[in-house]
Amino acid sequence: MTNTQLKTAWDHIRRSPFQALAATLILSITFFVITILSVLVYSSGQALMYFETRPQVIAFLKDDASADDISVLRNELEEDGRIKQLRYVSKEEALEIYKKATSDNPLLSELVSPSIFPASLEFSLSDLSHAQGLITEIKAEKVVEQVGFTASLGGEDTLSDVINRLRNFTWYLRIGGGAFAVLLASTSFLVLTIIIGMRMTARREEIEILDLIGATPAFIRSPIILEAIIYVVTGVLLGWVLSLVLVLYSTPTLIAYFGEIPILPRDTLQLIYLFALILGGELLVGITLALTGSVIALSRVRRLR
Repeated sequence: MTNTQLKTAWDHIRRSPFQALAATLILSITFFVITILSVLVYSSGQALMYFETRPQVIAFLKDDASADDISVLRNELEEDGRIKQLRYVSKEEALEIYKKATSDNPLLSELVSPSIFPASLEFSLSDLSHAQGLITEIKAEKVVEQVGFTASLGGEDTLSDVINRLRNFTWYLRIGGGAFAVLLASTSFLVLTIIIGMRMTARREEIEILDLIGATPAFIRSPIILEAIIYVVTGVLLGWVLSLVLVLYSTPTLIAYFGEIPILPRDTLQLIYLFALILGGELLVGITLALTGSVIALSRVRRLR
């Protein structure tokens, strides 16, 4: 019975190829854009996570700070859940870092000694939103001379602005992209419903005959629903494949351009896994659209009868 209904749905598609092409094209464009937007939302989230945890805070210690006081502060920071990757840099290590940074001009490193470099505690943050309060607390420590950043955040005064800009960009992308995706999905839903309704109207006599000879409602509805599902699955796969090819082609260039920022998985298997998750979500949404559109079109035609 299922094969017969599937063959019936396919025959109806072949009888009106232009309507089928229009429905498939609209759905392909919709899910192509949705896939690209999903990748952009993922990339923006990865970039935000990178910049939230990337800025490294440096607490420069006073020259007269005792080893015990430094050890106490270090233990406190290691137990703080807001801090990760804590590292103590001695005066000698600071000199070595300076020598590496000025390796192109050896005379600069010969003119300095470890005594002019302060020891420091360097660490990253689990969440950039904790930075402001944490820095204020560290500044109050008696062994801390000054607090600085290795990231180009423009100083402590603009730290909150940088956090807000990063988060606002991601928020606008998600909200704007989501609204645009809903608009496209709504348009595809209307087109699909209209086409299914036109098919039902054209087949009204056939449906009445099937009804008169005792065909069950499920038998009459099944080819219509299957036809809508074929449109949706074809559109989802076409849009998904096109976006996958585009992203795979662009990934090497994007990774080279953004460098350490993990906007996309560097492993091909992880990238395929990401797209597989997107495909699963799109198929679920698409089949829901097909079922809902078919039911609405069927109920409308039945009211007309």
